[in-house]
Amino acid sequence: MQNPDYHRYLEETAKWEEKRIFCHHDTVHFLNVARIGWILNLEEGFGLKKELIYAAALLHDIGRFKQYEDGSDHAVVSAALAEPILAECGFDETERIIITEAVASHRTKEIADERSLKGILYRADKLSRECYFCKAEPECDWKGDKKNKVLRY
Repeated sequence: MQNPDYHRYLEETAKWEEKRIFCHHDTVHFLNVARIGWILNLEEGFGLKKELIYAAALLHDIGRFKQYEDGSDHAVVSAALAEPILAECGFDETERIIITEAVASHRTKEIADERSLKGILYRADKLSRECYFCKAEPECDWKGDKKNKVLRY
């Protein structure tokens, strides 16, 4: 949370999303994803370390600004930006690989049922969206069955 690059990436995204009426990609979203991911981990007995779940959640959208800038896949960009931050935070090579692979694939529907950090991050990211409270929900391009109409977590 103290890494200057991390803050810079969040600030860049915030500039792009200043007038956005849809979901934002900020620390509120990241922490919602982390907490839901931790709940899924506990409920489903995956046994993942809390630090892995929180790291993946806090980093999964840090490259979003690049998608706004040039159309890059923000998941892939986020994974690349996450690597040096994770190294600086003391995660070992195996942990960095697990986290960055989860971040890079967090938009891939096929991993939703995986019993892994990838599957947890994918599902927690989707479950974190508060469509049931959103004033912009009627204008959102998410398909109806993808929207969260009830609070689950």
